[in-house]
Amino acid sequence: MTVTSALITTPLSDSLVHGILELEPTERGLRPHRLPRWVREQFSDTQLDHNEVQPAGGRVIVTTSATQLKLISHPRYFTYQGVERPRGVLDVYVDGELVKQQVLSGGDNVETNLQTGESRLILGSDHILAVNDLPAGKKTIEIWLPHNEPLELIELQSDAPVVPDERKRPMWIHHGSSISQGSNATEPSETWLGMVARRMGYDVTNLGFGGSCFVDQFMARTIRDLRADVISLNFGINVVNLDGMKHRVFVPAVHGFLDTIRDGHPETPIVLSSPLYCGIHEDTPGPGAFDPETFVTGRQRFIATGTQGDTANGRLTLQTVREALKEVMSHRADDPNLYYIEGTDLFGEKDAEAMPLTDNLHPSPDAHRLIGERVVERMTGLEPATLTLAR
Repeated sequence: MTVTSALITTPLSDSLVHGILELEPTERGLRPHRLPRWVREQFSDTQLDHNEVQPAGGRVIVTTSATQLKLISHPRYFTYQGVERPRGVLDVYVDGELVKQQVLSGGDNVETNLQTGESRLILGSDHILAVNDLPAGKKTIEIWLPHNEPLELIELQSDAPVVPDERKRPMWIHHGSSISQGSNATEPSETWLGMVARRMGYDVTNLGFGGSCFVDQFMARTIRDLRADVISLNFGINVVNLDGMKHRVFVPAVHGFLDTIRDGHPETPIVLSSPLYCGIHEDTPGPGAFDPETFVTGRQRFIATGTQGDTANGRLTLQTVREALKEVMSHRADDPNLYYIEGTDLFGEKDAEAMPLTDNLHPSPDAHRLIGERVVERMTGLEPATLTLAR
């Protein structure tokens, strides 16, 4: 621990950074990863690599009596020519109360032309989050890292020593798609997952990856090996919009995924939820695609390119996925700690009419809040000794 300009610099480490599975040393500092190294080396996929380095659910948490605190980071953000994309945000909580939200600035910009596929790199400066005039006395400061923008953590500075948060909170592991990662939410702590974690006091690890929730065995093994008090899984939307599985493959894959988790968590509560409502894929298989007509509008939208009602040969739609997951549940009735939530109870057709999916795929910020409230209602008391969620 060194002193510079009257501020103490504390090295960032696993004990201070929550919800992240690995901190990779870089020339600048540390790069957060939401997947372990062995997964990244075993299977390198552009989409997954792009999203696992976005620290959704990651938080820097310290206990301190400091009245000033700085977090220095270096973002790396991705933009598309002619398409609006919001920057990442840092949310700062003091003893559970939101005190600051700051949009990231600077960083390195990778700009891509969607029509040609060509990209260019524009270098930028570090981002400095300064939180001043903090209340005197011991307190817990929690900085939520962006859910939609990678960054390197460089330095944590304060005018008094900081120590790790010693609260013992239930560990919640969640795996899902971009909706779980937080797409279309504007702040990292106000994704539906962030809201549930804050309301229920969970120490969350968000394994939601945009375009990458495919019932992968490496994901099941990762969850198997993590400490967990509650595990939740949301399968369906990515399987459909990739057109990646048929019913014959999907159902055994879900069984295998659950079996692998049970190898490490024989009695941990697992909540399996089906897909939220998404009109373009309810009765139409994938693949999903960008709507080319929106390239010139500045707001991308998605379309389903399959044939409506084409399920005779086992092709999956969101409706058939929900039926398949109920089939899985019916064959696992001997597992008293496996629970099911119908995704359309969290966000259904009437909700989509009131809160349209602005890009035809992802919930709006208001919809994230609604989903979060409904998940809290269904998961309240979901602890090994006080289970209340109906099967």
